[in-house]
Amino acid sequence: MLRLTVALVALSAGTAMAGTLEEVKERGKLICGVYPGLPGFAFLSEDGTWMGSEVAFCRALAATVLKDPTAVEFVPTPSKTRFTALASGEVDVLARNTTWTFSRDVDLKFEFAGVNYYDGQGFLVPKELGVTSAKELDGATVCIQTGTTTELNLADFFRANGISYEPVPVETNAESQQQYLAGACDVYTTDKAGLAATRSAFADPQNHLILPETISKEPLGPLVRHGDNQWGDVVRWTLNALIIAEELGITQDNVTTLAASATNNPEINRVLGTEGTYGEMLGLDQDWAVAAISAGGNYGEIFARFLGEDTLIGLDRGLNALYRDGGILYAPPFR
Repeated sequence: MLRLTVALVALSAGTAMAGTLEEVKERGKLICGVYPGLPGFAFLSEDGTWMGSEVAFCRALAATVLKDPTAVEFVPTPSKTRFTALASGEVDVLARNTTWTFSRDVDLKFEFAGVNYYDGQGFLVPKELGVTSAKELDGATVCIQTGTTTELNLADFFRANGISYEPVPVETNAESQQQYLAGACDVYTTDKAGLAATRSAFADPQNHLILPETISKEPLGPLVRHGDNQWGDVVRWTLNALIIAEELGITQDNVTTLAASATNNPEINRVLGTEGTYGEMLGLDQDWAVAAISAGGNYGEIFARFLGEDTLIGLDRGLNALYRDGGILYAPPFR
């Protein structure tokens, strides 16, 4: 009986090892679920290239595993079908803006690898509507994407404030934008970063106002399937590596130089693989984080390139600043 038990444990361990990480390596390509089209996060450029912060994370993950940031297939995953795509194995990881909630983590049996954007739900209105607060929206028609956390948040907010609304259900951000601009709804609600991204694509963004209220907590992050712990660790620590690289001053430009020999900073050495066996623990090469950071830079560089104040979206770091800079962005130590 003991031998049988040991054999079963060994078989189970072998099965676990032959999970998504090995599948990605054998396939030679990462399949990444992203938003169907949201400026700054995931969108197609004029030449048909996927761009955005979510896309940059997928490229970093591909570099982590395959040493090739271009070895990615991007699969657009609308809100209604994103979880099916992940659960069925259609995608290896869901990198699109998805809120970490209890039921998604536990009941749907997914595992969130961390938070790559701290957000909250807000409201976008035409300035000509003449309102300056969401509490003035009594009787408004509101465009809202189905299959998202925003539906319940919206209902809770209006109920708590004793005001009414008429929902206008939509399935995608593109449809939301179309309906809102056509006047089918007075208000569009989703995460505030999504509102800023949507507004940036308008012909007259200055004529639309994001109201001051933030009515929910929306911690967004990549997720994987339950039970594939090794793959979950790879995704989680790729994200952590990008965050801690910003903290340590490791950039796309200097990462190769810093990795060439051990530095005076032990944590930089551990991140870049010149000290310790962290790559081996993940089932990767020692320089896995070097590859990830080389793909598109650290978290701050990615944010600035696609979402920051110098882009059309124009977001400040806010909660997404490093903890030492007044935000809450924080990665566990490499130790």
